[in-house]
Amino acid sequence: MYRSRLDGKLDDITLEFLSSISDDSVIATYDILGSQAHTLMLLENKILSKQEATKILDALEKLKENIPEKSEAEDIHELIESLVIKKAGKEAGGKMHTARSRNDQVSLDIRMKIRDDINMVCFCLNQTIETLVNLAEKNQHVIMPLYTHMQQAQVGLFSHFLLAYADALFRDLDRFYTAYGRVNESPLGAGPVGGTSIPIDRQSTAKMLGFKGLIENSIDATTSRDFVAEYLGNASILMTNLSRMAEDFIIWSTSEFSFIELADRFTSTSSVMPQKKNPDVLELIRGKTSQVIGYQMAVLSNLKGLPSGYNRDLQQVKVSIWPTSKILISSLLVVNSLLKTMKVNEKKLRQAIDGGYSISLDIAEALVRKGIPFRNAHKIVGNLVQIASNSKKSLLALSTDEIKNIIHDGEINEKDLYKIIQSTTPEYSLETRKSQGSAGKHEQQHMIDNRKRKVQAYITGTNKRTNEVRESFETLKNNVMSLTKNTS
Repeated sequence: MYRSRLDGKLDDITLEFLSSISDDSVIATYDILGSQAHTLMLLENKILSKQEATKILDALEKLKENIPEKSEAEDIHELIESLVIKKAGKEAGGKMHTARSRNDQVSLDIRMKIRDDINMVCFCLNQTIETLVNLAEKNQHVIMPLYTHMQQAQVGLFSHFLLAYADALFRDLDRFYTAYGRVNESPLGAGPVGGTSIPIDRQSTAKMLGFKGLIENSIDATTSRDFVAEYLGNASILMTNLSRMAEDFIIWSTSEFSFIELADRFTSTSSVMPQKKNPDVLELIRGKTSQVIGYQMAVLSNLKGLPSGYNRDLQQVKVSIWPTSKILISSLLVVNSLLKTMKVNEKKLRQAIDGGYSISLDIAEALVRKGIPFRNAHKIVGNLVQIASNSKKSLLALSTDEIKNIIHDGEINEKDLYKIIQSTTPEYSLETRKSQGSAGKHEQQHMIDNRKRKVQAYITGTNKRTNEVRESFETLKNNVMSLTKNTS
């Protein structure tokens, strides 16, 4: 249909190579909505007659549920336009594309798709964070070891661990939430690259489609895909955070740790080993994270060398967006369900503490409170741990004679040090931990309450945005129906 200058049709091999029709089904509805808004704007500005606009709108409305799966068209834009012309006639349908180009069309469709995907991702993130916070509230008295370098480091609380991931996901949520504003700008009416001489109203189509503003510069509107790169970058960071969480849960669900147990429906068994309970869902989140990072790299590699103006290379950007959104949303849904059904083994978590030396820093800090320089306290406790480790006993099991052997400078006597060691239990450690944001018991509830308020604020904002777009589409639909109904 677009080969006005060129002789003949594309041969089958070339058409298959050029065509994006198989990737475009995802944006077909958005393309129809954009065409309806564009047609109404042309009518408003007397560029189309009411009869012409009505024929176009009627044809577009009927297409919503009846777009062919196979076509010889190069893309969804050509397919829809050709079907409109077939239904409405060339005299009317042939005017639908007035004052626009496939270049501003495709940018519009991608923005509308990503805009909806962002709202869905934000909704799923809110749910997952809320589940983490609620789970933290239930487990704010469950003692566990905290790790650095996969070695026990300090005594902590399971609630504190869960809130750490909630906070990481809050940053993901904020990245998507603020990116929405940069996506929610309309490129429609920018034309192929330099605009149009026909007196259109770009603000009108933007408003009809629920956009808050315009990508004003026509080159920027048709050329730029930085909003796609930003979306995929945010997606890569989010999936990396989910992958880290998955790795923790994979390790902790092993028989060696048994800190948590996953519900049966999130695991699988072996084809030959009947005892196996494999955390396949979590392993797939790790694998799909690599996939999303790959999509981001594909888009950045595509964009880095392009000159200004539309280039056909940009067609390949779309194939990275759709699967990324699907992976994000499905991963968040499954993680949320997994968290709700996960069992926490409080006994195993406590046993891990009792078998390690994670109260060592607390003993050192108790010595500091006695006036001993921290570096000296560090050496004293390090020597205590060495003796205990060699004897295969806990710090609490050390005798005064063993303690006496490591005191050389007279800063403290063995009886006082023995009392400090005996009083520094995990419970005492968590009672005395008072620094803001610490794993101390007194910090947990206020952090939980704060995160609950944040969740509600984001839910309100996300719902508002979703409703704004929905209401714009409802108004657009009503305007279309009023015209086509009267004609019928």
